Amino acid sequence: MKEILNFINGEFVATTDWFDKTTPYDGKVIARVAAAGKPEVDAAVRAARSALDGPWGKLAVGDRVDMLYAVADEITRRFDDFAEAEMSDIGQPSHFIRHVDVPRGAANFKIFADVVKNVPSEFFEMATPDGRGALNYSLRRPVGVVAVICPWNLPFLLMTWKLGPALACGNTVVVKPSEETPQTAALLGEVMNKVGMPKGVFNVVNGFGPDAAGEFLTTHPGVSAITFTGETRTGAAIMKAAADGARPVSLEMGGKNAAIVFADCDMDAAIEGTLRSAFANCGQVCLGTERVYVERPIFDEFVSRLKRGAESMKPGLPADPASKMGPLISQEHRDKVLSYYRKAVEEGATVVTGGGVPDMPAALEAGSWVEPTIWTGLPDSAAVMRDEIFGPCCHISPFDSEEEVIRRANDNPYGLAAAVWTTNLQRAHRLGGVLEAGIVWVNSWFLRDLRTPFGGSKQSGIGREGGVHSLEFYTELKNVCIKL
Repeated sequence: MKEILNFINGEFVATTDWFDKTTPYDGKVIARVAAAGKPEVDAAVRAARSALDGPWGKLAVGDRVDMLYAVADEITRRFDDFAEAEMSDIGQPSHFIRHVDVPRGAANFKIFADVVKNVPSEFFEMATPDGRGALNYSLRRPVGVVAVICPWNLPFLLMTWKLGPALACGNTVVVKPSEETPQTAALLGEVMNKVGMPKGVFNVVNGFGPDAAGEFLTTHPGVSAITFTGETRTGAAIMKAAADGARPVSLEMGGKNAAIVFADCDMDAAIEGTLRSAFANCGQVCLGTERVYVERPIFDEFVSRLKRGAESMKPGLPADPASKMGPLISQEHRDKVLSYYRKAVEEGATVVTGGGVPDMPAALEAGSWVEPTIWTGLPDSAAVMRDEIFGPCCHISPFDSEEEVIRRANDNPYGLAAAVWTTNLQRAHRLGGVLEAGIVWVNSWFLRDLRTPFGGSKQSGIGREGGVHSLEFYTELKNVCIKL
């Protein structure tokens, strides 16, 4: 059976503790994973610190940039390996992984290498009482050893979204991938060795969260900063751990995102965009839409058309070109999503479509399948309107005025993303300014320029990453003052 090992100081490391890796589409065990304990986590952090103090820390910016370009090129050369690993880890259709996950994963290294290569420094002349003056200039230095805690929904894309800027800024890293999706992190270790990355710059420790690799890493005193993407409760626990030592955190957490569809929208575009935002990756996208507000004159038509679209999303194996939807990540997560499907009915929802488990071929019956589901009829106070479900589902509500829908969309503990569908330019600008979300899309969804700031407000996160904004977390800015 395939073994997935930890990657520490340039070497693949086994342990005496193993756990199984299963595929979400048929429930079969495809590998066993070496779980890192405290000794392995400590070795990874010490290796990262040694590399920071050694060859990596002494590397010129231009040489570091060249190294990250080489990493991106090697990922592209092994594109099929990364795509296959990602498909068997998360089970999503091949076209999604080949057009989004893997290309973005490679691009993240080049984009942030370019950012660091071109970032300017501040310089100020200063008057002094003796008339001779002084010069002030700023320097950016790496924050140190960065713990990268990765989610399972878009594992390669979101891991490299952290690694790109962390390494470009001269830090070293210890990655803890989700126990559900360990394969691409291990592959990246092979890439690092292939391109000659100094030992200890990139390390991977596998395992679970509490009282396991995740907790051992976030509480390790040798970790300088922690970056995390995942659900809000875990982010809060990491923030508490980071308080010991006053270490900085960057947290991108949960969302209960709203889409607002006005009667003057391009209906075809709004339907297509909402089908993607509600059901892409089987609804396992932090930026996905679970609350849809539709202006009353087009409400019935929108519901009818979204229903037809959802019912056309055929589930199936990742490699099947006809497959439009994959499974949820695990049986445990399916149980959570199905509990909300039941709760919606208990709270009085009208089930427009879905609400259960699809009939699958015998070979796939053990997979974590659920139906794409649409509800109407619930108040904004209902649990399925306030809790992040993270499945292929949405509730559609009518509204009557712009003021009403702004208030309702903002009345939620989360603030990660929003989508607005309208052809009224003034309205688009108004809503872009007042919706409480880190990113507001107008007439689009999941359109990302990686130079722009990204992050959540309220319980959706702390901090902003993307472009030069990433430097605020991955570097420490110092001032040098020279008396003339």
